[in-house]
Amino acid sequence: MLFLAGPLVAQELQVDTLQAASPGAELRVYLDCDDCDFDHIRREITFVSYVRDPEQADVHVFITNQRTGNDGRQYLLSFLGRGGFGSVEYTFERTVGRDATNDETRDAVNAAIRLGLVPYVVQKEGASNFVVGYSGSADVATDQQSRVDPWRHWVFTAYVGDIELDLESNRTVFDSRWGLFADHVSEDWKLRLRPYFNFDLTKIERDDEPDVRSSISRHGFDSYAIRSLGSHWSAGIFGSYVTRNDRNIRHRAEMAPGIEYSVLPYDQATRRAITVVYQVQLAYVDYFDKTIFDQTKESLVSQELSASVAIRQPWGEIFGGLEGSHYFHDFSKRRAEFFGVLSVRLLEGLSLRVQGEFEMIRDQLSLPLGDASLEDILLRQRELATDFEFSGSIAITYTFGSNFTNVVNTRF
Repeated sequence: MLFLAGPLVAQELQVDTLQAASPGAELRVYLDCDDCDFDHIRREITFVSYVRDPEQADVHVFITNQRTGNDGRQYLLSFLGRGGFGSVEYTFERTVGRDATNDETRDAVNAAIRLGLVPYVVQKEGASNFVVGYSGSADVATDQQSRVDPWRHWVFTAYVGDIELDLESNRTVFDSRWGLFADHVSEDWKLRLRPYFNFDLTKIERDDEPDVRSSISRHGFDSYAIRSLGSHWSAGIFGSYVTRNDRNIRHRAEMAPGIEYSVLPYDQATRRAITVVYQVQLAYVDYFDKTIFDQTKESLVSQELSASVAIRQPWGEIFGGLEGSHYFHDFSKRRAEFFGVLSVRLLEGLSLRVQGEFEMIRDQLSLPLGDASLEDILLRQRELATDFEFSGSIAITYTFGSNFTNVVNTRF
């Protein structure tokens, strides 16, 4: 289903074809989409020329997507005219159901791209050679909210058998993941219930010495209930339970009410979001072994404040933020995290991507008393004490040469 906004009248359309009857002056198009099949698009939509940089384009097609409440996918397509088409810009949506195959999804996106290119094609020389075919009626009223839903917006996803097995003559690695998502998404509520089970096993055989064996189990339950309080506010409560032997946690049960403020309206979140979240966390923890703080079980109260920015625009993307938390029984037990990703197109063909994450860690309450063995360290079977953790990367890319990217070759 396609909803048009801006200079096009909003109506329900299903586009079947937009094809050139004979070669004409070709429109130059730059595709900007992280989750599209570019080979398929170039094979199916052949009446335009695809260029490698937006500076070379007549039209910049910018596509983002997000998951819908029924586990489908909603694509937001922006068509940004450049040069002589600078005054022609608009955005519309294309929604694909959760049961759609990959091929059906690709066809739906292609149909939306074809339709979006119509206003540009008709202005090019040779536009009379093109034909638009569609089915449907502009008089059909579709009110999704009034449809009867026997599931009441609940969607269930089970994943069973996410199993990896790696066998060598002296080494065996087995990883398994299974669980269930139960999600409810409506205009007012966002709910989740999620049990999960993870088990990892590593076994190394050694000549004339005992085998090295490591087993890590991480099982638990996550849940939340989030209530919309308008276009800028929401409140929620999060509940969780976890047991994991690599972190010396026999049982940890946690309840965390919180509130979120969005500087920008929530309906802009696919492209721009600035949010601040505050939570209070109440937890009960039972440890496998006595900790370095001489505890075998304890009740904990902490608070956390976080802020984040997420911007995705045709020039690039920015994602970053900071988080800070501490325990009330001892303010020295605290943690702060700074993270960020910057990806920007600097000049024609020149792009820069920088990302990094830095944590100041002072809250490892579950560290077990005693020294870790070499096997525990190498196999990551035991958490180690640390004051900080940092990771980062930087990448610069420069592309030059032919402006056109029409040719598709999938050999090998």
